[in-house]
This record gives sequence, C-alpha cells and structure tokens, in this order.
Amino acid sequence: MSIPRPEYPRPQFQRNNWLNLNGSWQFEIDAGDSGIERGILDRNLSGEITVPFCPESSLSGVDHKDFMNAVWYRKVVEIPAEWGDQEVLLHFQAVDYDTTVWVNGVELFRHRGGFTPFTVHLRGVAGPGDTATIVLRARDYPHMPQPKGKQSDKYDSHSCLYTRTTGIWQTVWLEPVPAVSLRRPRITPNVADGSFHVTFGLTNNKPGYRVRAVLSDKAGVVAEAETSAEYDLAPSVTLSIPPARRRLWSIEDPFLYDVELTLVDASGRVIDSAVSYTGLRSVAIDGTKVKINGKVVFQRLVLDQGYYIDGVMTAPTDKALEDDILMSQAAGFNGARLHQKVFEERFLYHADKLGYIVWGEFGDWGASGYGPGHDHQKLSATYITQWLEALERDYNHPSIVGWCPLNETHQSISDGITVLDDVTHGMYLATKAYDTSRPALDTSGYSHRVRNADIYDSHDYIGESDYTVGLENYTNRQAETSAGKPFVNGATESSPISVPYAGQPYFVSEFGGFKWNPNDSTSWGYGSSPQTIEEFYQRFEDVCNVLLDQPDQFGYCYTQLTDIYPEENGIYTFARGTKFDLAKLKAIQSRPAAIELRED
Repeated sequence: MSIPRPEYPRPQFQRNNWLNLNGSWQFEIDAGDSGIERGILDRNLSGEITVPFCPESSLSGVDHKDFMNAVWYRKVVEIPAEWGDQEVLLHFQAVDYDTTVWVNGVELFRHRGGFTPFTVHLRGVAGPGDTATIVLRARDYPHMPQPKGKQSDKYDSHSCLYTRTTGIWQTVWLEPVPAVSLRRPRITPNVADGSFHVTFGLTNNKPGYRVRAVLSDKAGVVAEAETSAEYDLAPSVTLSIPPARRRLWSIEDPFLYDVELTLVDASGRVIDSAVSYTGLRSVAIDGTKVKINGKVVFQRLVLDQGYYIDGVMTAPTDKALEDDILMSQAAGFNGARLHQKVFEERFLYHADKLGYIVWGEFGDWGASGYGPGHDHQKLSATYITQWLEALERDYNHPSIVGWCPLNETHQSISDGITVLDDVTHGMYLATKAYDTSRPALDTSGYSHRVRNADIYDSHDYIGESDYTVGLENYTNRQAETSAGKPFVNGATESSPISVPYAGQPYFVSEFGGFKWNPNDSTSWGYGSSPQTIEEFYQRFEDVCNVLLDQPDQFGYCYTQLTDIYPEENGIYTFARGTKFDLAKLKAIQSRPAAIELRED
C-alpha cells in the first residue's frame, strides 16, 4: 500500500535521511478523556486510522464527525539500523490540540497548539536499530477557549464554522541527526545590496567547528561564506551576489536560489548538512503604497481557507496544494490571505515556486476580551507562544509578504484595557520582533488596537438585500479612503471598537462573497444572491472596480476561493469544480489599479 502524503514535509530545511510514518496507525476515541486511568497507554488500540488525515475526514477511514474530547494513536516503528550512532528525532508537523507523546512507555513531550510543528528527541529511549512504540494522546475539548480558527462549536457545520479537526493532521516522520547538529536557519534577503544574511541555528557548540553556506543557481555556485561555530549558537554569514548573477523573486519571475548549509569539525569533516532555497525579494512601505522590490504591486488576493471535502484541513495530495494556487491564478488573483489556519508548509513551497504572494495568518476567528459566551475562542497568552512557532517555521518563504496574527476581534474601546489589548499588542510585537522585513496587521478587520501598526484594513461586504442600494452605499464608503477616512468596521462615535486610522497603507481584506448556487436554498453567501450568472459577473466587476479605483488602496481580498460546507460563495465548488468563466473573472481584475498609476 502506498504511503499517503509521501513528500518531504519541510521543504526549506531538507536532509537526505528520513522515514515517513504516514499510513496505518492504531487509533481509539477516548470520549471521556479517561484513557490513562483505564490503562490505554499499555495496550493495543481498538481501531485503525490513516495518518495524516484527521478522524473527522473520510480519507482517515474513521469519518467520525462528533465531538472527541481525546483521541489516542499507537504505532510500532523499526528505526533503521543504518542510521548508525546518530540521534533520532520524531517530528509531528501538526496535531490538534493538546498533545502528549510517549515512546516505549516513557513520556517524552507535551505540546499545546493545533497548527504548528514540534519535535520529540528520542535520546536515551530509542535509537538506530531499536524498536520504538509511539503512543500519542491528543486532547481537543470542543468548547475550551483555544485558538481553533473556523472549527465548528456545534455538531454540524453552520454559518462560517466548519467540520472540526482533531489529532494528527499533518505528516509524522523520523530523522537521524548527529549530536551536534544544525537547526532551521533564518535567511533574510537584502535587495538593496544583492545579498542574503544567513543566521544558522545550532544544538550546541564545539571547539573548532565551523558553518558554511553556499548559494547556487543553475549555472553553479553564486556565493559562499563560512564562519566559526565555536562561540555562538546562532553564527551568521552574508552571501553577496555578484551583480551579473542577481535575479529578483517576483510574481512574474519567481526565481529561487538553492542554498546548501554545512557544519564541519576542526579537520574539515562534514558533521551535518541540509539544503534549502531562497528568493531575493523585498517588501517596503512608501506612504500608502506597499512595494515589492521597489515596485507598486496591487495585491489582488483571494481568501483561501484550505478546506477539502475528503481531507478537511489536510490536502489529499501535494498536487492539490499546487492546484489550488493554479486555480486562483487562473481567475486573475496574484495571491491569497491564507485564512484561519497555519497552512501546510508544502503550500508555501508551491507559492514560492509559482510566484504567488500570500499573507501568513493564525487560526483565531471571533476572539474578544469579553469571556466565555461572547466569543468563539477566548484570548490568552498561548496565542502569542503558538504564533511565534508559526513565525519561526515560515520566516524564510519569499511568497509571504505580510503577517496577520488575528482576525475579526471585537470589543469596545470603552471597556478599558482588556486581555484583547494585551494579546493584540503581544502578537503584533512578537511579529515585529521576529521579522522586521515584512509588514504586519495587528488584526484583520474590526478591533484594531495598535495605533501605528504597519497596515490598516477593514472587511466590507454589501449586506443590503437591495443590491443597487448596497452598491451605492459601498461605493460611497470606499470613496472616503482618498480623503483619509477609510471605512472602519464597527465605527461609532459612542462606542468605537478600533483605534483611529493613522495614515498607513490600507486595503479591504474581505469583500464580495456573493453566493452562486441557484439550486440550493439552504447554503449562503454575503448579502442577497445574484439571480443569474450574468448578474454575478456584473457584481464581481462592480465591487472590484470600486476598490481598483481608489488611489490609496494597495490591494483587496475577495471572499473566497472555494465553497466550504454551507458557504457557497466560492469561485470554485468545494470539490474544486469550475463555476464561472475564469477568463472573464481574470479580465475584470486585469485592469491597472489607481494606486499603480499614481505618480508621487
């Protein structure tokens, strides 16, 4: 039987030796989370599941849609003897939500967070040539105040909340490493001087050890540099590209350089090595303009939530990730908001290869400072720690042009300083501390709380049942942008929910959302539904034109790429079928935006 999702899961830090553990695992639902007391840790489990698909998905073979307070996994693995005297790492790319891992009966790791990877070191418990019995418990209480994106709080999908994901939902794998080894580096491009700054990560230091970075293209080595690894756990080098070999990464030409990273000892013997890639790309702010490589690029984004009929939040194949990008580009979009989950890193790999710009986001829709009963997920310090893990994983991807840690938070400023303020400022400060090279929102839509955030935005749908009236109101709202008064969600003089706009670059990061499925009266979109497909095209053109015409808007984001469960406002069906004339949608979006024509 072939291994599902067999591709290497960490494309920007690859080693040669690894073992994919996807496929059949023992599995058992622990409805009362009493497994420890019932001895589940020391016995075989009652069922089976296909990893990396969550038990709610049909691809898992379980297809259980009800709430699961806890689930257990068990797998016996023979660690390859040919890995010699190296130490063994057990990687989980994502497990939702609160995870404990035992190997050979020993508890080795705990991790909180459903979107980000973690690594279990098997030192002293199992090594090359040994048998490792891996047991994992994932707790995912459905009504706990944890970041969970758009996962439904009810049995069924409803409104804009969808089928839940519990347990393992991305690749599980083993990897051998030496005792002194490389960690994932940070690679920062500098377009101004044509260089890359490479900061290595090391597990520890040894006298005489050195690190080396080599940058290459198809013609061969472009630049190389090395430095001592003896004194610093984060030694760094600069790779300067000769002018004749400089080539920018862009939407039109997504050129990528190969990077080889090596750790050597005092005699020059290679201790550890890995390969990566990078793109020479800059993002800058010039007044209300956002520039890529010094050029204004209107960001024609689509909202992509990354759900699949058969895999829920997990793509059925690697090709499905690539296809979603190609589908978006075919409709005229040049990028996406990767909405309400941290997407698989393989998606970013394809975005890097295809010249597709994206905003990295966390999964935390509907959070506020009011407490249980008033929000979909209550804010706490764990949002900041989990977001830092996402930043660390995705920092090197050139396709990412901005960060969005929160989405549609909501609370009145008159309530005083609350946990919403603390977490919003904390996540924004964490973003800027980790990455000074990209702009960031404090939140997408609604309760902006950082006065001088890099970017300001709003979500603006035509909600009126009379579309003609709605379009007129929409046009008038957006026309205020050029007067320095962009539309702000929930803006009332008596009870504002956002700090005032401070002149930053501005965009409407959600709009449109028109339903198109005349055969289904139970599904929904935003506002009234078009009665004919020609009426849909006219609406799509109307709202795109309103935003393209504003000289102080640097982009927009249309809702959304595909239908999802009861929400049928996608450009494509949930099964990725075609609903519209894509050439027509692309033509509507292809006209120059006012900000691209603005001379100042």
